[in-house]
Amino acid sequence: MGITPAQLERYQREGFLVLEDFVESSTCDVLRARASELVREFDPRGTISIFSTATQNHLRDDYFLESGDKIRFFFEEDAFREDGSLKHTKECSINKIGHALHELDPVFSNFSRTPAVKQLITDLGIEEPLLLQSMYIFKQPNIGGEVTCHQDSTFLYTEPQDIAGLWFAFEDATIENGCLWAIPGGHKAGLKTRWVRRAGGMSFEVFDSSHWPEDQLVPLEVGKGSLIILNGLLPHKSLANRSSRSRHAYSLHVINGRSLYPQNNWLRRPPEMPLRGFE
Repeated sequence: MGITPAQLERYQREGFLVLEDFVESSTCDVLRARASELVREFDPRGTISIFSTATQNHLRDDYFLESGDKIRFFFEEDAFREDGSLKHTKECSINKIGHALHELDPVFSNFSRTPAVKQLITDLGIEEPLLLQSMYIFKQPNIGGEVTCHQDSTFLYTEPQDIAGLWFAFEDATIENGCLWAIPGGHKAGLKTRWVRRAGGMSFEVFDSSHWPEDQLVPLEVGKGSLIILNGLLPHKSLANRSSRSRHAYSLHVINGRSLYPQNNWLRRPPEMPLRGFE
């Protein structure tokens, strides 16, 4: 299940490409069930990490910063009461699981390395591809938080920049439940910021301080089983989910193995767990 030359041209022009029915509905259900099983097994006592792109608290959180070679769980910002107790069940409070599902969980590893995904990456022209990070995103009903406009290459930087984000919809993604929004062609404007490790901690290196032209954002509403391919430089976001329906998705980022992956990126892996491709 590769992509056609016309689809490749559209991806290069717009910075994203939607492939409907890329994943069988039954496979989506298996992966959703596995994610639910992982959450049930997760004991949150003493391990509360909240993912919010509004406050960016997670960017200074060691539990987050040291998750590149682990499977860790992050809560929705609006999941807690003032006394610290959960408003909903644990299963309805997790924002996402990250960031090494594709390495450490056999179910997600097998899915991430299917022949169809490998062929897709080959068709995109990414040479010697390496699977860098993965996330299972829940976008919980009523409390699923907004993800502000950003570029993936801000956080997953390579020289030269050659990264693709694969966003698999395991449920219908609509405007009502927080679908992705993107700026067509916005990847051609270059990288605005880069998040780097420094002696004193993490900080943003700013190359362009202008505001995103968010009036140009278009919604990417897709059905269950669809795949959205995102160029690492594409500005995209998702709004909060205030509907009664969740919006489960799985995100996998692939980089060109011939590019330099700087050591001052936030996501790091130990020598005993090097990045792998599709072997």
